[in-house]
Amino acid sequence: MMYASSLLLLLLLLAASPAETQADAGAPPERTCAEEIALRVQGHYESVRDLTADFVQTSRVVSLGQDAGRGTRAGGQVIFAKPGRMRWAYREPEESLVVTDGKVLWTWDPGLGEAQRVAVAAGFLSGAAIQFLLGEGAVLESFEVTADRCEGPRVTLRMVPLDPASYERLQVEVDPKAGIVHATEVVDLFGNVTRVEFAKIRTNTSPDDSLFGFEPPEGARVIEIPGAP
Repeated sequence: MMYASSLLLLLLLLAASPAETQADAGAPPERTCAEEIALRVQGHYESVRDLTADFVQTSRVVSLGQDAGRGTRAGGQVIFAKPGRMRWAYREPEESLVVTDGKVLWTWDPGLGEAQRVAVAAGFLSGAAIQFLLGEGAVLESFEVTADRCEGPRVTLRMVPLDPASYERLQVEVDPKAGIVHATEVVDLFGNVTRVEFAKIRTNTSPDDSLFGFEPPEGARVIEIPGAP
């Protein structure tokens, strides 16, 4: 359950992303190559209705002395679908589930027979890393985007919120030409890092709506968590 719970905490963290700001009137400023790539990524996912991929999630907690070579690791399959739906099905090291239809978010641990339920508001998944994968938000109005380099098959975009936020920065590894996201990494205010790598990415496969719902089995323990703003 710790893997699904850590993802739930990360999503709640990203829900507190800075609000989109309105650009100043006048001629747009000249963009850097990193900003151009960020817009290419945003444009790619604006055209995507849904996305399915295998994923590997690695979490490093500074207070536990976990550096770049250590941490917890989990994996499974993820599905994103507009508007605001997702399903993280963990396969290893143990089965668990994080799923939302855009209104209610559930985590489920079959080993413990325990489910957690969170009511989420509209736009909950449009923050930070998730906005790339749903094609939502105006990236350059919310983040300062830089990159050490803009050439090669994979480029890392470093994104720092322009307004105060509950995390320090977001890094996104992308194909600079196709605009495809291969990995996301969130660093919180304490230096803890959650990284998610994607593989076998497939788009516009029209997943069934039932995949984004959840009904606790009879006898399951259900814990209500205060709703996300």
